[in-house]
Order: sequence, then structure tokens, then C-alpha cells
Amino acid sequence: MATSFSNPFHLTAAGELGNHRESMLYNELLLRNELGRPKNRAYTQVPKDGSFVFGRPNEERFGGADDALHGWPRNLSTTTLPFKSKDKKSERDFMALNRAAVQTGLVTANENYEFRATHDVRRKTAGDEKTRTRTRRIPPSMVFGISTRPSTPIFDLLEHKYQDKWLQDRRKLEVSKRQEETKKRQHLKELRLRRNPNCVYETRASLLRTYQNPVDDAPLWQLPRFKDKAKPSLQTFRTSGARRSAYGNFQSDQIARQGELGHGVYEPACN
Repeated sequence: MATSFSNPFHLTAAGELGNHRESMLYNELLLRNELGRPKNRAYTQVPKDGSFVFGRPNEERFGGADDALHGWPRNLSTTTLPFKSKDKKSERDFMALNRAAVQTGLVTANENYEFRATHDVRRKTAGDEKTRTRTRRIPPSMVFGISTRPSTPIFDLLEHKYQDKWLQDRRKLEVSKRQEETKKRQHLKELRLRRNPNCVYETRASLLRTYQNPVDDAPLWQLPRFKDKAKPSLQTFRTSGARRSAYGNFQSDQIARQGELGHGVYEPACN
């Protein structure tokens, strides 16, 4: 025989015994699960007479989409428009109040307090200020956006034009080196004939005394468009002096570190 409980507190933490309060029936932490039924969330039930409606109430406004498309009526108040912003109350201008109080000869705190109670100066809002709009005249032929990248010369790539050009540059460089070497040899030969017609061999000291034109090493090959226009995108040092001092400190610190590049741990001192 199934037993029915008429006491509403039989599913609470206190049970049928103990003190009973109405708040226990709405506290989810004090309620217990009923066998074979979902858990009660302790929410109040909606009245069944139909007076309760879910959602937000619709505010009655004059002038909807139809009125906006056909033009707002003239007799419509500006406060009912949907895009009407609320007027912000301007703040008091205490600097102007202090200035006026000093001009009238009031300097003490009590006198300033009384003056502010009888006088009021408000700051100008952003809408009251007369701002001059500056318009920039744009020429009619101006085009906005990023310029289109030139097309890749596919025919030059297929014909190995860049490879041939690189080979020609290398050949010219080798020819210039050979010409400089021959000039050096002829110059040394002339010096030997002048000093000693019997072609005596030169010593190292005599060779060092002769002037030799300094020749710079050939730079590494780069693409033509990167030779003059390419610049570093990041400068981690503020000045060149800071860069030199940082590298000097790094080189001096390599002495006490392990590793070929001096990036390892510090070596212990050996007595």
C-alpha cells in the first residue's frame, strides 16, 4: 500500500521533525530528491490563471518603421524617437567659480562655499562647442589601395636569364682579378730590374717596403633589388655605441664560459 505524505517538509533536510520554515521549501540546498521524479529546483510555480507572461514588455512608442519610411510626423515629440540620445547633464566648472570668487575678493573657504551656493557655472558640452570640420580635398585622379605587384617574368625564368647573368658577373669578376694579378707581377718585375739588373731575388723586407694598392675583397652575391634598398626591419640597439659596448661585454664574458662559442656555464677557477 502506497503511503502519501501530506506534509510538504518531508523532502527537506529537517524532515518532518524539527523546526519548519517556509524558506526551506525554496532553498535548493535543503531539498532532497524524490524517488522516481525529477529534482525540484525550488522555483515558484507560474499562476495558472494566465496573468503571468514570459519575456520583456513591449513599450508603446509612436513612430515605427512605417512612419520612419514615410517621414517622421512634425507633431511627434523628439523624446519618443528611437535614436534620441539622453541629454547629459553638464558638470560644474569649479575653475570658473574660483576665478569669479577671487575677482570679487573672496579668498577664505567659507566665503567660497557661500559663493558656490549662490552662483552656478556649467562646463560646455561637446555639442555646444563650435568645432570646425576640416575637409581634405582629394584629387579626382587619386586611387586608393595597394599597388598591384608586377607579374613574374616567366619567360626569363624559363630561359635561365638570371643564371646566365650571374655567370657573366662571375666571369667578369674573375677576369678583373686576373688583370690585377698580372699588373702586380709586372710591377714587381719592373722594381726588380730597376734595383738589381742581375735579377737578384727580393727579400721579405724589400717586398714589404714596396707599395701595394689595397684591394677590397669581393662582396657576396646578392639579388640586385636587395643591394641598396634592403634594410634591417628590427634594430635592437638604440645607438651604435650601445651595440659595440654590448658585443665587447659579450666577448669579455666568453673567457670564463665553456663551449666553442662561449655560451656555456662558467668554468670553476683552477689553482
